[in-house]
Amino acid sequence: MGLHDRIRGENGDAANEEQPTALAAGGAAIGEAPKPDQPADPYAELKTRVHHACIAKLGPHLFTTETNENLNERVLREVTEQLALDRTPLTREERRRIVREITDDILGYGPLEPLLRDDTVTEVMVNNYDRIFIERDGKLERSTTTFADNAHLLRIIDKIVSQVGRRIDESSPMVDARLPDGSRVNAIIPPLSLRGPTLTIRKFSRDPYTMDDLISFGTVTPKAAQFLAACTRGKLNVLITGGTGTGKTTTLNAISAFVPGDERIVTIEDAAELQLQQEHVITLESRPPNIEGQGEIRIRELVRNSLRMRPDRIIVGEVRGAETLDMLQAMNTGHEGSLTTIHANSPRDALSRLETLVLTAGVDLPLRAIREQISSAFDLLVQITRLVDGSRRISHITEVLRMESEVITLQDIFHAKPPDEDTAFAGTRLLSPLTSTGLKPHFLDKMAAHGVALQPNFFDEDQSGYRSTLAVANFGGFS
Repeated sequence: MGLHDRIRGENGDAANEEQPTALAAGGAAIGEAPKPDQPADPYAELKTRVHHACIAKLGPHLFTTETNENLNERVLREVTEQLALDRTPLTREERRRIVREITDDILGYGPLEPLLRDDTVTEVMVNNYDRIFIERDGKLERSTTTFADNAHLLRIIDKIVSQVGRRIDESSPMVDARLPDGSRVNAIIPPLSLRGPTLTIRKFSRDPYTMDDLISFGTVTPKAAQFLAACTRGKLNVLITGGTGTGKTTTLNAISAFVPGDERIVTIEDAAELQLQQEHVITLESRPPNIEGQGEIRIRELVRNSLRMRPDRIIVGEVRGAETLDMLQAMNTGHEGSLTTIHANSPRDALSRLETLVLTAGVDLPLRAIREQISSAFDLLVQITRLVDGSRRISHITEVLRMESEVITLQDIFHAKPPDEDTAFAGTRLLSPLTSTGLKPHFLDKMAAHGVALQPNFFDEDQSGYRSTLAVANFGGFS
C-alpha cells in the first residue's frame, strides 16, 4: 500500500471530503487539472516540504567550490535527514525513490535526470510539464516521467540555460543552449509556446562516436570510410549535408578524428557541440544579444576573426546565414581541409541552398560568380539520409567538379541506391549498401600533394575484401 492510500485510510471520510477541494486548488495553481492517464503525484507535497527545508539549510553550500563528490554526499545526507524528521510513513522503496528524486532536483535537472542517464535515449522532448516524449532506437514513445507543474519545468529550463550564460524570459522567450556533456538544448516558453514551456534535448553519447561505430551501425561501409579518412588527411574541403536529426554533427565528429594532431583547428558553432579529440583545438561560440539588445556576436564575425588566428583548419558546425560567404572566402584563400554542415535533402539541393545563403549576406554578386566560388571552394559532398525505420545512412559521397555553362557539375563517387525488385535487398533494406560507382575523382592529385595516395584499383566497382571494422590508426596507410 502506498503513501497516498495509507493517508486516506488513516484520515477516513474527512480526507475524502476535502480531497476534491485540494485537487481543485492544485489544478488552479498549475493552470490545468491532472489528466486521467497521468494521476497527481501523491508525494508532491512531501517532496516540496523536504526540498524547501534542504535548500534553506544548504543554500550557501550549493555554490561553494568543493568537489562534486563531497557536494553529492552532503545533499544526499541532508535530504535523508529531513525526510526522517518529516515522520511521514514510507516504505523502504518509497523512501529511496523520493530521496533520489529530491537529490536530482537539487543537484541536477529533476525528472530529466533518469532520461539523461539512460544511454538508450537519444532525444528528450518536453511538450508540457506532464507530457514528455523520448526517442529510442529512432522511434518516439511517451515517458511516464512528469514535472510537478509548469513552474517546476521553468525552473529546470532556467537552470540549464543559465549554466552557459544564456537567459530565457518573456523578453527573450526562446534560447539555444547545451548541457555540460555537449548535448544540444532548445527551449521556448510562453507567450510563443501557447500550451506551456517546451524543451528539446538532443543527447550526445558519453563517448563520441568514431568511424568504427558508424561502420558497425551500417551508416557507412569500410571502403567509403577509408575514402573519407583519406580525403580528410588530404586536406579536401568537405560539406556534410542532411536533414534535421540525420547525424550531421556526429559524422562531422567522426571525420574530424582523421585531422592530423599537429594542425591548428578552430571550431565555430552557435552552441559548442563538437567533441574533437585533437590537442590543438580552439573552440569559439556565438553569443546572443543581452537584455538591452547589445553585445551580439554572430558566426560571421567569428569566421572573420578566425582568419587572423593562423588556423590550419576551420570547422563551422553549421552554415545557415550570411557566414556562408565568409566560409567560401576562407576556403578559397588557402584554408584547405575545412569542414562544415548544412541542411539539405540531396547534394544538388545543398548547392542551391549555399547560393541562397550567400545572397542573404547582402552582397550584390552575379549568380555565376557565386557558383564559381562554390565549385572552387568545396571538393566533396557527403549526403546523410534518415530512413523511415530510424536508421541513418550515408547515401551519397559526391565530388564537386567545375562549372559547365551555368551549372555546377557533380559526380557520385559512392552511392547507395534504393533496392530494386530483382535485387536481394528488396523487402529487407531501404537502401542498398554504399558502393563505389567506378569513377575516379579528379582531386587525387590534390590529395597526393599532401602526401595521401590511394591504390589504383581502389575505385573499381567490384573491389572487395576490406575489413568490417577499422580503427582510426588503420586509416593512415594510404601511400
